[in-house]
Amino acid sequence: MKIGIFIPIGNNGWLLSENAPQYQPTFELNKTITQRAEHYGVDFVLSMIKLRGFGGKTEFWDHNLESFTLMAGLAAVTSKIKLFATAASLVMPPAIVARMASTIDSISGGRFGVNLVTGWQRPEYSQMGLWPGDEFFATRYQYLAEYIQVLRQLWGSGHSDFKGEHFCMDDCRLSPRPQAPVKVICAGQSDAGMAFSAQYADYNFCFGKGVNTPTAFAPAAAKLIAATAQTGRQVSTYVLMMVIADETDAAARAKWEHYKAGVDEEAVAWLGVQSQVDQKSGADTNVRQMADPTSAVNINMGTLVGSYATVARLLDEVAEVPGTEGVLLTFDDFVLGVEAFGTRIQPLMRSRAAADSPVATQWAGAAVAEG
Repeated sequence: MKIGIFIPIGNNGWLLSENAPQYQPTFELNKTITQRAEHYGVDFVLSMIKLRGFGGKTEFWDHNLESFTLMAGLAAVTSKIKLFATAASLVMPPAIVARMASTIDSISGGRFGVNLVTGWQRPEYSQMGLWPGDEFFATRYQYLAEYIQVLRQLWGSGHSDFKGEHFCMDDCRLSPRPQAPVKVICAGQSDAGMAFSAQYADYNFCFGKGVNTPTAFAPAAAKLIAATAQTGRQVSTYVLMMVIADETDAAARAKWEHYKAGVDEEAVAWLGVQSQVDQKSGADTNVRQMADPTSAVNINMGTLVGSYATVARLLDEVAEVPGTEGVLLTFDDFVLGVEAFGTRIQPLMRSRAAADSPVATQWAGAAVAEG
């Protein structure tokens, strides 16, 4: 199973809590996380794009770096790990994204990919006068389908004359072209989003669900399998999970309860309001899940809480879900979390026995000893 890290390009990572680690996003922080991930054989890192946060007492995601420029910097200080930046397709023309991707491909030696998002939080774009109107919710994947066709043409041949409803290329050129295929990720979970991924993407991300229920995302993976049966393409699922780990199950659970006790209610309320704006097509499943009050402290992503051995066992269960290629991890404390994953969790995972890590695999005997 492949492992990726969803690096903290926004302040405080993915915990909307006054009791969680409070920090600003910096290049140095993300460089440390990425270089340690590379050291332990992690396959890739991905950075999101967020143009306006949720506010609240923790000013959640009010402070963000920019995805492509961050990944260009990380490309220059790494040598093996793959790097994915996120393109806010509403404000970044595809010909420009194609050229930026080609540039980072050159910096990284062919280790770069792109995550495409359509945009669901209206204030991110209306603050700049660039929101096209709420009717966009109903047509966003038609827009993205044209967008990716322009990208593929430019990356593939260096030329595009694409003519569509949203984009009209006139002998558009790109050179130099990427030296390696630029893989594309999408996280759409609505019917339209899943159909887009099945037709155009290489990977589809979905949210994990619940606490210590590592296979609860299986219906989403099955939905993607069914969609790709219609397109005849190979597109695999990656699931987003948060890891809260410690020496024992009890210690990890205590941290999780402490984070929940400090939930930033104001930031959660903002998220709830924004998730209800889409009245045209219905928000994607991922967006609705984020706003669910059940576990809003970490936007309701699937959460693995326990000892290092417990988390290793649960991650191995993720790998058994049909259609799943990997998992995208977040942590409460990213620097400590990546170290713990590399030295304490990954060595106990059957599904990571072949990882290119300096820490020897121990799963044959030790993984059965839970916290």
